[in-house]
Amino acid sequence: MKIQELLDLVCERKASDLHLVAGFPPMIRIEGVLAPVGNTEVLTTEEVLGFLKEIVNEERLQSFWAKKELDFSLNLLGKARFRVNAYFQEGSPALSLRRIPLLIPEVSTLGLPKAITSLTNLKQGFVLVTGPTGHGKSTTLASLVNLINLTRAEHIITVEDPIEFIFPLGKSLVSQREVGSDTLMWGDALRAILREDPNVVLVGEMRDFETVSSAMTVAETGHLVFSTLHTNSAAQTVDRVIDVFPKEQQDQARAQLATTVEAVISLRLVPAINGSRALAYELMLGTTAIRTSIREGKTHLINNIITTSSELGMISLDMNLAELVKSGMITYEVAQAYSLNPTELNRLVKN
Repeated sequence: MKIQELLDLVCERKASDLHLVAGFPPMIRIEGVLAPVGNTEVLTTEEVLGFLKEIVNEERLQSFWAKKELDFSLNLLGKARFRVNAYFQEGSPALSLRRIPLLIPEVSTLGLPKAITSLTNLKQGFVLVTGPTGHGKSTTLASLVNLINLTRAEHIITVEDPIEFIFPLGKSLVSQREVGSDTLMWGDALRAILREDPNVVLVGEMRDFETVSSAMTVAETGHLVFSTLHTNSAAQTVDRVIDVFPKEQQDQARAQLATTVEAVISLRLVPAINGSRALAYELMLGTTAIRTSIREGKTHLINNIITTSSELGMISLDMNLAELVKSGMITYEVAQAYSLNPTELNRLVKN
């Protein structure tokens, strides 16, 4: 079997991921569930290596041997793009491929509230989209930025590793930079952005001190910055951002974040009763109370502020899960499994 056949199958079944690991059959993930591809036999190390050689050139292959890791994007013409990670496990190469649709979904189709969509009207500030891997961060981020692209004449610059969604021609000028091919380092790209006349900046992922610090500086200098983090809640996101700074810089980082943060959106794709997945979310907005709690290091107050600020558009994950249960979209058991505070969820469902 050629990798082209497997990728075609991923597109036909609308799977989100394809995994190729020696000792296992090819596996695909559909609606969050991982399963083998038909009755295929387990893959050998040689077969997985053959798949890799089908989709990379010699230069990338040599980089993979040297670094034991490789990230890149793959274009399946006319069908989809794939974000690919090649890695080693038990001494054998393995591949994980995430399908990226060719068309960026419209924000209105994602099930997000108006309070989130309205963030695209901002001219400056910091907007973070968070959640576990595979729960819609990249799609949501791309949809929000594309709404700006289609409705405003701005210069949008993205820094990604690798480039995922390709933005269509709209009212904006879009410069998409891929780490490794268009720029060598995240930090270098983010420092150079200020000399490239941007209005909106998309940072694919904030990974370390240099990336976080640079992204916050770009936001602080009057630009609108979107980025992602692998965190579970708004409060945890704030703590994670501050914790990447050395202790002697954390007070300054709190002041920077308090000044620039406009929203933290935390996402979950949870199993729905109809067999698909439903979007659950938490939304924290940069109100005066939120900014004060960040500045003063009182992040333990954030959850309570969110819970008591629904009139401003904020909502906790447990509040949204309770709404999904009451509307008949998900079961109570599913809500419990994804809840950050099961006791609070139980109270909300009963009210």
